Amino acid sequence: MAYSLTVKLPIMRDYFIRRFLLIFPTLIGATMVVFFITRITPGGPLEAAMQKASMQGDRGMKNAGASLTEEQKDAVAAYYGFDRSFFPAYLAWLGVIPAQMDKQFVKFEAGKTEAEVTLRRLLPRAEWQPNNAYRTTQATVTPSGELRGADAEDLKPWHTKVEKEKQRVQIYRSEYSGLFQGNLGISTRYNLYVWDMVLERMPISIFYGLATSLLMYLVCIPLGILKAIKHRTVVDNATSILIFVGYSIPGFVLASVLVVFLAARAGWFPTGGFVGDNFEELTFGAQVWDVLHHAFLPLVCYMVGSFAFLTMLMKNNLMDNLAADYVRTAVAKGAGFKRAVLVHALRNSLIPVATTLGHIVSIFVAGSLLIEMIFEINGFGLLSYNSILDRDYPLVMGILVVQVLVLMVGNILSDFLVALTDPRIRFE
Repeated sequence: MAYSLTVKLPIMRDYFIRRFLLIFPTLIGATMVVFFITRITPGGPLEAAMQKASMQGDRGMKNAGASLTEEQKDAVAAYYGFDRSFFPAYLAWLGVIPAQMDKQFVKFEAGKTEAEVTLRRLLPRAEWQPNNAYRTTQATVTPSGELRGADAEDLKPWHTKVEKEKQRVQIYRSEYSGLFQGNLGISTRYNLYVWDMVLERMPISIFYGLATSLLMYLVCIPLGILKAIKHRTVVDNATSILIFVGYSIPGFVLASVLVVFLAARAGWFPTGGFVGDNFEELTFGAQVWDVLHHAFLPLVCYMVGSFAFLTMLMKNNLMDNLAADYVRTAVAKGAGFKRAVLVHALRNSLIPVATTLGHIVSIFVAGSLLIEMIFEINGFGLLSYNSILDRDYPLVMGILVVQVLVLMVGNILSDFLVALTDPRIRFE
């Protein structure tokens, strides 16, 4: 055994190093495809901003953006990152090349020698003041692109670019602010940092994911063992009917029924939300009860369709091992049936079940959109849906990054558990 482990560990090490190295190109491929889709999909944040400006100018939807000057339109496009072609914009989003931040355009009429500008930039979160997250600097700019009228240190981050054919000057800051710098961007819909919005929803997803997984394993493994031992009995047939009926009921349908009859009409449970409105005022014990009280119905809906797969996987694997030669040999040598099941057959039967533990990592991005909508749970599923519905592309890209990373780590962890539980597996 020592020799086999000595030979196996370097092979596994090399395999998992390659798997981790593949995360980067997979992430680049996935984000590049979605980033390209966001560039060509109509009805994005730029069009919405143009329509809003048109409505404020009372010009109607047919002349979207007509109330804006060309410079204002270009400034709006720059704000949403549509001022660059695909590859430069994508590389800036990654943080490989500097992004052109806080860009504005100044138009010069004939004979005009300077123009006043307000240089406005978003401060780092550590420097935010109450009700003020921006720093402004008053300056003047000349047609040659020279900035004046302010302290040199304040003007140092700013760059200018002269567009002679349009008789205007671009003013912007160059900053490496992308994925590689840990910046997922700012939501165009909520004007909040994407990373903050993801972290805000994460505890809810973790809670429901962990609770669902824990309850599934605690119920399905013993139930699968019981069904294997009682194969073709009343117990086996009755439980099979129950779990497959549950498997055939969509979770959102059951959620609608439960929230109407048990919550709205009977009043036994809250109709929605993760916690009550007075949660902060409760004692610790009351807070625990409040969370469990709100979570009971959603957990039932999350788990209703998940029992069948894990239960039948446990049952079928245990039945296969009970029919194996090594179990019959153990019984022939005097081992009781209980010992043959719990000591010999059960250990090997748990190997396929253990491999599913690797996907528990996906609870960080798990969530059922319809269940969250019905129970008014601000989880990850609802956040993903709203980001697509609102064409909030920074939020879409940020959620995609988190999902790809978490799912790939979960797959690698699943492979590791396969090798750990089954000594016959050798990754090469």
